[in-house]
Amino acid sequence: MKNRFIKLFKKEHDPLSKEERLKIIEESSHLVGPGVFYSTLVIIVSFLPVFLLTGMEGKLFSPLAWTKSLILIVDAFFAISLTPVLISFLMKGKLKPENKNPINRKLESIYTPILTLCLKWRKTLLAINIIALLIGGLMYTQLGSEFMPPLDEGSVLFMPVTLPDVSNSEVKRILQVQDKLIKSIPEVAHVLGKAGRANTATDNSPISMIETIILLKPKNEWRADIKKADIINEINNKLQIPGVTNGFTQPIINRINMLSTGIRTDVGIKIYGASLDTINVLSQKIKNALEGTAGVKDLYAEPITGGKYIDIQAKREVIGRYGLTVDDINNVVEASIGGMKLTTTIEGRQRFSVNARYAQEYRNSIEALKKLQVQTMQFGPIPLETVADVKISDGPPMINSENAMLRGSVLFNVRDRDLGSTVKDAQQKLDAMMKKMPKGYYVEWSGQWENQIRANKTLAMILPLVVVLIFIILFFTYNSMKEAIITMITVPFALIGGIFMVYFYGINLSVAVAVGFIALFGLAVETAMLITIYLNDAMNKMVAKHGNSAETITEEILREYIIEGSAKRLRPKLMTVSVALFGLVPILWATGTGSDVMLPITVPLIGGTITSTIYVLLVTPVVFEMSKLRELRTKGKIEIIDAKH
Repeated sequence: MKNRFIKLFKKEHDPLSKEERLKIIEESSHLVGPGVFYSTLVIIVSFLPVFLLTGMEGKLFSPLAWTKSLILIVDAFFAISLTPVLISFLMKGKLKPENKNPINRKLESIYTPILTLCLKWRKTLLAINIIALLIGGLMYTQLGSEFMPPLDEGSVLFMPVTLPDVSNSEVKRILQVQDKLIKSIPEVAHVLGKAGRANTATDNSPISMIETIILLKPKNEWRADIKKADIINEINNKLQIPGVTNGFTQPIINRINMLSTGIRTDVGIKIYGASLDTINVLSQKIKNALEGTAGVKDLYAEPITGGKYIDIQAKREVIGRYGLTVDDINNVVEASIGGMKLTTTIEGRQRFSVNARYAQEYRNSIEALKKLQVQTMQFGPIPLETVADVKISDGPPMINSENAMLRGSVLFNVRDRDLGSTVKDAQQKLDAMMKKMPKGYYVEWSGQWENQIRANKTLAMILPLVVVLIFIILFFTYNSMKEAIITMITVPFALIGGIFMVYFYGINLSVAVAVGFIALFGLAVETAMLITIYLNDAMNKMVAKHGNSAETITEEILREYIIEGSAKRLRPKLMTVSVALFGLVPILWATGTGSDVMLPITVPLIGGTITSTIYVLLVTPVVFEMSKLRELRTKGKIEIIDAKH
């Protein structure tokens, strides 16, 4: 608007009257309004995949999309309504044109010769861009994948698993040994371990599963050149205890995984079927097949057998001689071992049950249980072993069910490799076994992989729709199918820089990276819209001066106006890109909690912004010139685009 305002000066420094100024502002507002609306709509539509994400990724990234969209809506409203009013008040007196600005003049002096060279060697330039696009596509195939970049919570959750029949005293001993060894590592500040489960039905952890929270010291107190992964490896190497399978995760993500998928590790293979014995055999086969797979750590098959039970079965032929019933035997077992509720005591608003059972020394071994006294009417107290068989039998330590079927699990974490390629290698190893599964048995991949598949399906379904919607918006902006296609060609070349930066930063593809590319997509289309509109404006001026036929318009004249349309509007294009870069670049050096999630969003956005800017400033004018020359040769005239900007 300011450029148009200055161009209509009668002379270079002559001030305009109030009526002339208001008329120019009104005309400019009518031109700018639709352009602001369409560019805002493009950005909002580009964030549509983020709005439709579900689960953990939706909760994490939807606030970003809502914030960006609402800011753009409010910004567009004030740009259309408030900005013209402020211009009418503030832009008065003598205003200098753009060519008097030293920065703008310097930028044009650098940009114009480069653009002229690109227009001269346009085929070579296009070939270079196509080669860069192919290289970017090759790099994309080499990128790893994961659901979400791991968020460093600042602590470690050590979750070893012992044998199912471990005793309380043995678990206590293991806890003490582990805590002492972990505390010996210099970077560890505090260690707290627990075994078993809390007094709640929502925690089904057996006593064989230990949870140890390891709080680390601030990073400035760590040894030189040591990372969190090195600390985990050191803990794992120190805690190689026979009969104990180690496992590492983080407290928050562990709870999220358990609630969302029922799996406490990165990846879990759930085996469904009707028989626990068959499920156990399949679990062991899967575990053995995955041994040695690169990236697979903490491999563990949940035990389905190995639990120990005390069976007390009444001798029916004996209890009749003593005048007893099975209920009499059960009552003795309940009262002495499990405890029997006698009464309830009331203290204010609180209620406490009063239970009674035998002291521990009378029930802490099989021999002690056999000597429990059973009262009879005729013979007095007799030992329990007289009227019942007391023995230890094997059985499942825990019975898991899901989807109305019995379930077993093979669990593993992924370290030193990306999640996607690790799971794919594991699936290839199990492919032959999966084809020979018994009838009625099947497996299901769960954990972070389950979330990744869900997010990928959502993005794959929505992204084509977004591309179509943006193409329709561009068509209505230009009233031309050809101009819309030229603008959309920018998108894959904008992604080149993002892929290059993601590749060289060593970042895996994830939902966070996808969100970065989605934001880049909208920014690239917006920037391409800007230069295409300026180029069409230059074509309209050329037609007004030289006519609209191949006889009056030569290639030199066409190139002159394309350079003018590109170079004379260099400042607003660079400002659009610079604002985005200046806000994003500091994130590359950010540290602390959350930075490891923000970096995968920022890296593709920065790289893509740089390459899309280069493409828009150098390649778009070349493609535009080639399309206009084709129009002159085929139709004999230039197509006039009535862009709504």
